[in-house]
Amino acid sequence: MNILVCVKQVPDLERIVVKNDGQEMATLEISDSFAMNRFDEFAVEQAVSIRESMAGVHIDVITAGPERSVQVLKRAIGMGCSDGIHLMTATDADPGPETVAAWIAQFVRSGEYGLILCGVMSEDVMCGQVGPMAAALLDLPYATQVIGMKLSRDLADVSIEREIEGGARELVDLPLPALLALQPGINRPRYPSLSNMLRANRHNFNIIPAGTLEPVRTELDCIGLVTPPHARAAEVITGSALEKARKMAALLKAKALI
Repeated sequence: MNILVCVKQVPDLERIVVKNDGQEMATLEISDSFAMNRFDEFAVEQAVSIRESMAGVHIDVITAGPERSVQVLKRAIGMGCSDGIHLMTATDADPGPETVAAWIAQFVRSGEYGLILCGVMSEDVMCGQVGPMAAALLDLPYATQVIGMKLSRDLADVSIEREIEGGARELVDLPLPALLALQPGINRPRYPSLSNMLRANRHNFNIIPAGTLEPVRTELDCIGLVTPPHARAAEVITGSALEKARKMAALLKAKALI
């Protein structure tokens, strides 16, 4: 069985600034400013756990981004993945979910994968669209918010548990191949091992320049980006203990927190 894991390199959110043109984000270039998207770590861990539970499993990990993005491929290899594919972009600009999904779909069509895993969203953009878009382009069944999964013995289908609105759970059976977007809590991602990291540093990754891929027409336009104002507002609740409790309950209810 071949598994493909989609990962993304994301910046330290505290070091993101909006460019003067109001159309793009920039990240302060500091050596430790970038890391693997934490949601994707659960997808890598799930793939490695599957390989440990059965024989004949090969795990490819793929990312799209500039040259520095190879670091997330190395981390995935360090966690136990087999090979890495780098869809290398010429600039640091985020290509957008439509473009990344189309690039991944183009690559997947050249191989045979029984399962495609990704994180439920990225920490920086939080759109949660790349996985579903890639599945739609590939005409694959898919599920998001997955917090549990079990492959059938003949690898013909997968039984999943996913979170839905209101804190409820949904059980679904999907035929394979399929794409799953995993939610935190499905597992506990491991740390890369020293032996695997040494292998990752020597690994020859499959580098595919984004310019050699088919052009993608996007339907998304950025209207503008703004930096939210830094403000710290506090409300002091007064009265007796009972009055304070009632006011607190009313406040939380008004904010739809209870």
